[in-house]
Order: sequence, then structure tokens, then C-alpha cells
Amino acid sequence: MADVLPGKNQRAVSMASAARELVIQRLGLVRSLCESEEQRLLEQVHDEEERAHQSILTQRAHWAEALQKLDAIRTSLVDMLTHLDDFQLIQKELEIFERTEEAEGILDPQESEKLNFDEKCTRSPLLTQLWATAVLGTLSGTEDVRIDERTVSPFLQLSDDRRTLTFNAKKSKACTDGPERFDHWPNALATTSFQAGLHAWVVNVQNSCAYKVGVALGQLPRKGSGNDSRLGYNAFSWVFSRYDQEFRFSHGGQHESLGLLRCPALLGVLLDLQAQELLFYEPASGTVLHTHHASFPGPLFPVFAVADQTISIVR
Repeated sequence: MADVLPGKNQRAVSMASAARELVIQRLGLVRSLCESEEQRLLEQVHDEEERAHQSILTQRAHWAEALQKLDAIRTSLVDMLTHLDDFQLIQKELEIFERTEEAEGILDPQESEKLNFDEKCTRSPLLTQLWATAVLGTLSGTEDVRIDERTVSPFLQLSDDRRTLTFNAKKSKACTDGPERFDHWPNALATTSFQAGLHAWVVNVQNSCAYKVGVALGQLPRKGSGNDSRLGYNAFSWVFSRYDQEFRFSHGGQHESLGLLRCPALLGVLLDLQAQELLFYEPASGTVLHTHHASFPGPLFPVFAVADQTISIVR
């Protein structure tokens, strides 16, 4: 004991000190990087604000000048029509026509993208990844996402805790039909919807080679085999999907292929309704798989579909 324990104690102290220094060093580097990114993004936002402001000032000056021209033309025409007799008006017909044509050439103000502030200037892959990781940590365990059994397709089996969906190729006859239930596609909605704020949930998808995870509006149709009730093929749903080794993001019948190097075992969904942003990420590595910005027209429900094996809501 006299030979072994002092050495062990010294090594423990040394390793703890080294570990502490490593943590401080890495956090210091992250802090420095965040400060640099903050400065870069703030400068980019400022530059975009200045550009949009200058464009507005330029347009304002242009239309002020156009209004002066129109006012001068109007004054000239009114004066001409008021003070000239019929014979003189006939003689001035060409001039009146030319002045009128000149006035018609001054068009009403047109909307221009140059006048709009570009919100894309705030998008940073580094900030998005750090933010997603932070949200996963702060919201972990706070969202109680459960599946509404009234919506579950007869091709799916719902677990007792209402967190796991299992695909059955044979349609269940025990399922009673109702207005909320999907009767063809293997879909299911969560019980709660989100109207504001920041929300995150994680789904275990490692056992399935065919699934969809995302959000949908409550008015998503439930009946029939058409695209109206097929997730990602209508204006009511936004989903991340996997079919075999193909991954993509789908909305409104538009499909964006995602070149993932590996199949995620856990799929995180982050919904920021203030920023109107939907984000999919891999919690294990903190990798952002896809982000989508949209003006969502109403409360959103977590939505799920599975056509192979099982998926489960983790938290």
C-alpha cells in the first residue's frame, strides 16, 4: 500500500489536472471561434442592412424625380387644354399626344428584390450546428411527444406507451375507422401541436430502412391513396425520409436528395417557430442533416410514417 497508493494518487491528480486544462483549452477555442463568428455575422447583417437602405434611398430619389416629371406634364397639359381654343387644340394634338405618351412611360413603382433585406445573411453552418447541439441539451427530456392512436394507419401497430410504431404489411381489421385515421398511407400524427416557441424531439430510426419524420398541419387529409395524404407530396407536410440508402427532404411534391455518408441511428427534429425554421440533425455527432426555412401557415404536429420494421420516439 505504501508503494502503490501514493503513486496512484499522484497519477490521478496529474490526469485530473491535464483533463481540466484540456477542457479549458477546448472551451477557450470554441469561445474564440464563436466570438469571431459573431463578429463576422454582425458585420454581414450590417452590410446587408446598409445595402437595402441605400437601395431604398435610391428608389425614393428615382420616384421623387418621376413624380416631378409627371407633375410638370400634368401642369402643361391642363394649361394647354384650358387656354387654347378648339382650332389651337387641333393644331397642338400631336404635342398633346407626345406629352401624354411621355407620362405613360413613367411607370408605377415595381417591387424589387434589391429593396428586400436578405435574411440568408444570418445563416451560418457553424452557428446552426452549435445551436442545434445546445438546443438538444437544453430541451432534452422536456418534450413529451406521443402518437395519437386515432390517427394511426391500419398498417401500423402502436405500442402501449404510444411512442413506437411498427409496420405490418397486412392491414389490421381490428382498427376502427374514423375521420382522424389515415386509411391508406402508413402515417400517424402526434397528439400535440406547436404554435410558437422552440421544440425538439428525437426518433430512433436505426431498425427501419423506410420511414418519414417531420411536421404536418392538422388539415392534412387522412383518406385515400392520393398525394394529398402522402407525406411530403402536398403543401401540408414537411418530412425527412429514408428509402433503403436514399435520403431526402420533401415538401409540396418537391424532393431534395441528401447525400448522407451513413445512416443515422437517431434522428433529431428541431422546430423554431419564431425563426420559421425546421432542422433535422444527428444527435450522436451533432451533424445538421438538413435545414428548411418556410412561413408555416398554422400549428404543426410531429408526423411519422414507417414502411419497414419499427421507429420509436426517444424523447
